[in-house]
Amino acid sequence: MSATDETSTAELAHEEKAALAAELFAPGVGAQAGPPTTPATATGSAGDTPPGAHSHGGPVLTGQPVPTGSPAERFTSTDPDAFPKPTGREEEWRFTPLRRARQLLDGAPSDARLQVDSDLPEGAVLTSVEAGDPLLKGLPEPVDRLAALTRQRSNGATVLRIAKEAVLDRPVTLRLSGTGSEDVVWGQLVVEVGAFAQATVVLDHAGLAKYSGGAAFLLGDGAQLTVVSVQEWAPGTVHGGQYDSVVGRDATLKQVVVTLGGDLVRLVSNVSYTGTGGSADLYGLYFADETQHQEHRLWVDHATPNCRSNVVYKGALQGDKAHSVWIGDVRIRPAATGTETYELNRNLVLTDGARADSVPNLEIETGEIVSAGHASATGRFDDEQLFYLCSRGIDAETARRLVVRGFFADVVQHIGIPELQDRLMGTIDARLGALPELDEQPVEVG
Repeated sequence: MSATDETSTAELAHEEKAALAAELFAPGVGAQAGPPTTPATATGSAGDTPPGAHSHGGPVLTGQPVPTGSPAERFTSTDPDAFPKPTGREEEWRFTPLRRARQLLDGAPSDARLQVDSDLPEGAVLTSVEAGDPLLKGLPEPVDRLAALTRQRSNGATVLRIAKEAVLDRPVTLRLSGTGSEDVVWGQLVVEVGAFAQATVVLDHAGLAKYSGGAAFLLGDGAQLTVVSVQEWAPGTVHGGQYDSVVGRDATLKQVVVTLGGDLVRLVSNVSYTGTGGSADLYGLYFADETQHQEHRLWVDHATPNCRSNVVYKGALQGDKAHSVWIGDVRIRPAATGTETYELNRNLVLTDGARADSVPNLEIETGEIVSAGHASATGRFDDEQLFYLCSRGIDAETARRLVVRGFFADVVQHIGIPELQDRLMGTIDARLGALPELDEQPVEVG
């Protein structure tokens, strides 16, 4: 790609982001997030982007490392000692409050468990395997020290199997509840979806825990899987996790992640494809309150021709020291011709003292694609939307609630389970009333 093409691409990206910010936020309050200015370290082949590749970090200079904020290749290993202990200076840990996560990262063995309640329709079987089972050896490898510790300390895995060609008549629900134990809970879940099966799986997290959990979703050819992961933890909970999705030929994955509770939640979601025609839609919703840290990292690896991915994550923040982090990485390898991909992150800052970090990264190594793009926008309430509602007799508090509900609505509807959608929106409504600052902010209506 020539320097002129790079400049043109950068200008188009800037115009697109400005349009997205104007669509949702009032003029002058949008804040675009960019990549860090230093390359990642100790992450395999970081910075070795081949000449001609496009990155979010700017034009490629022949023979020079490209500071994209995310490596083109990630180091993976099942051995925790292969990863250095995080100090906070590493790219993958620089946003995370390590003091809160220290007990998880120390990796002490534990027999503590979450309380598990399951609802299994016909065609779904819940079982377990021991450590060393061939199934576990074939899973995608951990991408950081915490995920490697989880794989090692779990001593096996819970396995949910959906029979080949089964069409489940209701969702599989696994309610995972913390019991308040001070010991770390280590857990591994594997979901196998047989060829041409259709299923919805809900992972519903609640209670108080220190939990590090891995989950792998393996989709057979032609399978259709919807995964809904809800983090509605009690205050004080620390939750780290790695989600790996392997999408088969002509298979369809829809993943919806909803993070509302807990003191610290850090989830890493990875997607890879094993055959042409695979499709992945990744949706996310998060609402960070006072002192909460909610971090979502995504990696979509397009290495197979004619696959698609779509990422939409939306977050709201309120209260002092509320912090959200969204990192979206998409790589299109040379062989992934015909790829179609897009990622979007939007953040709504409701009060002063809250912070949202948003870093989209896109690595393109072939020009033979259908489309590829990304966008990020962060801002406050849209004054025009509030003015419109208040001018029609709606009080300011109700108007703000309506704006936030509308902001989240298109993500929540992808869950496809009315009872769960109503429950989550009820939680969001309750959280909106928790801070009097929302009601005290004036709205001019004339």
